[in-house]
Amino acid sequence: MKFLSSRAVALIAALAALSIAAQTAPAPQTTTQQPANPEPHGKVIFSRSTDENGKTTIEVGPGAIPPAIQMASEPSAEDTERQAVTVTALNLDVHLHTASHQIAVRAQVTVRNDGKSPLARIPLQISSSLNWEQIRITGKNITFSAATLNSDTDHTGQLHEAAVPLAQPLAPGATLQLDVAYSGAIVPSSQRLTTIGTPADVALHSDWDEISDAFTGLRGFGNVVWYPVSSVPVILGDGARLFDEIGRHKLHLSGAHFTLHLTVEFPHGEPPTVALVNGLPVSLAVADAHGLDADLEGVATASVENATLGFEAPSLFVAERNTQAGSTLIVRALPDNEASAPRWIAAAAAVEPFVESWLGPHSQVPLTVLDLPDPQDAPYETGAMLAASLTQVPTERLEGVLVHALTHTHKQSRTRPDLAWLNEGLATFMESLWVEKRHGRDQALQMLESDRAALALAEPPSPGESAGTPLADATAPIYYRTKAAYVLWMLRDLISDQALSATLRAYDSESVDSSGSATSNPQSPLQKLLKQAGVIRDLSWFFSDWVDADKGLPDLSIQSAFSAPSPGGTVLVAVNVANAGYAAAEVPVTVRTAHNSVTERALVPARGRVIHRILVVGPPTEVQVNDGSVPETQASMHVTSMEDAQSPQPAPGTSSSGQEPPPQ
Repeated sequence: MKFLSSRAVALIAALAALSIAAQTAPAPQTTTQQPANPEPHGKVIFSRSTDENGKTTIEVGPGAIPPAIQMASEPSAEDTERQAVTVTALNLDVHLHTASHQIAVRAQVTVRNDGKSPLARIPLQISSSLNWEQIRITGKNITFSAATLNSDTDHTGQLHEAAVPLAQPLAPGATLQLDVAYSGAIVPSSQRLTTIGTPADVALHSDWDEISDAFTGLRGFGNVVWYPVSSVPVILGDGARLFDEIGRHKLHLSGAHFTLHLTVEFPHGEPPTVALVNGLPVSLAVADAHGLDADLEGVATASVENATLGFEAPSLFVAERNTQAGSTLIVRALPDNEASAPRWIAAAAAVEPFVESWLGPHSQVPLTVLDLPDPQDAPYETGAMLAASLTQVPTERLEGVLVHALTHTHKQSRTRPDLAWLNEGLATFMESLWVEKRHGRDQALQMLESDRAALALAEPPSPGESAGTPLADATAPIYYRTKAAYVLWMLRDLISDQALSATLRAYDSESVDSSGSATSNPQSPLQKLLKQAGVIRDLSWFFSDWVDADKGLPDLSIQSAFSAPSPGGTVLVAVNVANAGYAAAEVPVTVRTAHNSVTERALVPARGRVIHRILVVGPPTEVQVNDGSVPETQASMHVTSMEDAQSPQPAPGTSSSGQEPPPQ
């Protein structure tokens, strides 16, 4: 089969003149058109042809002169140059040839120098399965060097990096547009995972990105680098550096302008039925020969115009799937798995009232569940899309999964994305609330506790040793997911369910600057909305220590506990709580007797201590500080028996850290 026949070239040229606007309807319809041998109109952006020997030739623009690409034995760019480059706009013209797994792209890439020094060259990278063909600046071909760069941000474990020289250095803060072309084949690759010892079958079910007739899934940076990037090379197994670099990429792309024009060549009679770009559905226009020429491939087109990227890696999915829709959920299922779709729709209907009770009525963006080709493929989530095997999510877990995913759609915006911690953190928080609803508070806190140790390792021991990571600037999941969920739990306990729900309902990413960092915004948008919701308590200490700056985690301990008889058969218990950490915390303090318990909240200052007094009926038997709702450096629950707690020293065997704060 030829890569592109002459009639298909003419058909694509005609379709290129059409402006296929991205649709915003919840369930985009696929339309079928019958071409009548149209004459080419418009400008052919680039053409491809295959000779009788199978050699493919690509031309960018009419009469394009092949560029001079110098292959280098090793990369020449420096990490400081890679870190300085920020992509502010991507305008992609993407052609897929599904039968041969091929992609050909012409891209206009706008970059900004965010470094402190002028840049004499611009490093740009794509997957090692793709090859650079041309780079132009102001309409002129540029001679550049290309080299292979080892980096596990792509499933092949390598990138092809072009070092683009500039006639005039790019000054700090200045922008530049590059016109680039590249192409190649994308098939599943287990290379980066098998290199570190992962079994081949497990690796392929994790790195399933590919282009094929029935399914195209390109998850973007961190999985397959199908669009130009500038990144620091990182290797799996080097701590959390890979995930930090993925987060840095997403953060730097937040607010970037994004345009995509997609053309898909598919085998006659096998048109794709669904396309999703960055997690949102787009409308497909399909042209097929309908028996006029069985050898002529069909063409499907779609467009996304002037979108704004959030904290996400641009993604592209095209597939043949059958559709079943609920009120807030669209299931795109493989024929063999259609019987499972009603189970997902019913589960979404069951949890939606709970989500609405916290976040308000559902938005106009439905959740799309895309059935993955293999039941063992690892699930993937972005925006308002969840890619997963319909048959592999157990029924007992399905509702929690959908609470998380539907939370994203409630606050999904096509023009102004959320801050990452108010998106992923909120989804994790809502999932934990569902666990609480079904199994109780202790079980919900155990869900958060499973990641607390990793958070404690990531946090700075003290503000003086590390600046830490304010939540708005977070690039690691342990911050924008785990810590963010803890912050919302603590905020809930500081105010009330009703006040927090009113705040979350009022939160609208359209009305706040989602691109600003905490360091540039003296007051968090959430903090302002709390006041509008009627919260009069001064919570500036909380946002200062937990949101707008990163002061690490508290380190609490029960220093002593004393009891004294009071009138009427009551007992006054004094609990001395110390905090050796640099973040203040308000925690529950519970005193138990043989027949009852009393819980009150105590604010323990950073590097300080507090004596909290509680009146109980009957002799106290046990004192507990914190219940796991406030993350700490070590244990997040401290229990002391009153029989052992009358001395000023912590009781042996308790979970306190034993670190003494400095005297006040």
